[in-house]
Formats: sequence, C-alpha cells, structure tokens
Amino acid sequence: MPKEKVIARLTIGKEHFEILVDPDLAWMLKSGKEVDFKELLISEIVYKDARKGEKASEESLVKNFGTNDLKTIVTTIIKKGELQLTTEQRRQMIENKKKQIIAFIARNCIDPQTGLPHPPIRIENAIENARVSIDPFKSVEEQAQEIIKALRTILPLKISQVTLSIHAKKERASKVKDYLSKTGDLIKSEWLSDGSWRGEVVIPAGIQQSVIDRLNEITKGDIEVSIVKRT
Repeated sequence: MPKEKVIARLTIGKEHFEILVDPDLAWMLKSGKEVDFKELLISEIVYKDARKGEKASEESLVKNFGTNDLKTIVTTIIKKGELQLTTEQRRQMIENKKKQIIAFIARNCIDPQTGLPHPPIRIENAIENARVSIDPFKSVEEQAQEIIKALRTILPLKISQVTLSIHAKKERASKVKDYLSKTGDLIKSEWLSDGSWRGEVVIPAGIQQSVIDRLNEITKGDIEVSIVKRT
C-alpha cells in the first residue's frame, strides 16, 4: 500500500518551495515534536512545483534558506509554511478545537435567566443545532465572540465575571492566595496583623462554584467567601 503523502509549501518573496511529506509526522514536527526525518520525507527533493515535478535549484535554496542542508530546509518549510491536512487530520483538529470552545464558553458564560453556567453537553448540542463553523487554525479567543453570538439564537448566554471577597486564616492563607493568583485576577491583597489574608479576585462566572469548592477543600471549610459583584 503506497504511503500517504501531502505537500508542505513555503513562499519566500516570489519563489515557491514544496516538499512531499508524511502527513502525521509533518504535523508532529510543526507542533514542535521530534520526528524521524527518514520517515517524514516521501522524497528527498525540494520542489518549486511538486505536482509538475519541477525541482528547486541548489542556488535558489542557498539564497533563500542560507544553506543546502536538507533537514534545515525541510524543518523551515514545515514550521513556517503551509501544510496540507488529510481529511482525518482536519476532522480531528476541528473536534479538538470544538472541545476547547465548549470549555471556554462553559467557563466564561452563564445563563442570564438562572445565573448559572450551562452544562458542556448543552453547549455542544447548541453548537451542533446552530451549525456553527469551527476553524481549526484560529484560536478559541478569535472565534469565541462570533460563536457565542450564533449560539444566542437558541441558547441564552451572557459573558460574565464574578468578584469574590475572601478571608483566609493564617494556617492556609498562603495556599489560598497562591491558588487565587493562578486562577483569576487578584485585584486586592492584604496580610492582616493576625497573620490571616484578605483579598478580592475576579474570575469567570462559569467557574465560581468550582473555585469556592476548591477553597473549601484547601481550608477544610474554614474560610470566608462572599460575592462582591457580578458583571
């Protein structure tokens, strides 16, 4: 059975460079992983047009890549250029991106009618029903606003943040402060004379309950938490 191959291409100025590569290994390399170059390359040739079989000259390679070392040139083309995807790769990338988008919405949005976050399965169903188009190459943040706008036709959604006020006793104060610093935006922080800590943190509304649960876990329930405001 012939080995599956795709074209990776890079344009430098007016010159085009293409290589034939294994799709899975090429994507691994583009993602920063180490690969076996012998397995990666279908053909140890750098083309200016792979479909026509036109090779790039050594002079052109040295001029544009500063070397004629094949491994260096191949790595540059894959990491900086455009890589074709197989149907399965694209499907998997879209699926992974969809999971990230669902997690983003569940974390950052609430149902304005109840003030609670939507369960991930409800968000996933809404994405399917709204026939939202997901771009595997765009970041979640780049797509989130448009996707949320599209989902609002069938699912009440509001991007929301909560400001929590916390007072932790001396014994667990450092752990509480460290956790909150990593979880949200710590807007107030004060060490009190008795060694306890008081602060305010802004977090996505969708994780409010999980944050409170974690604070109770860290302090064994011996902590004061109150909601200052919702936005």
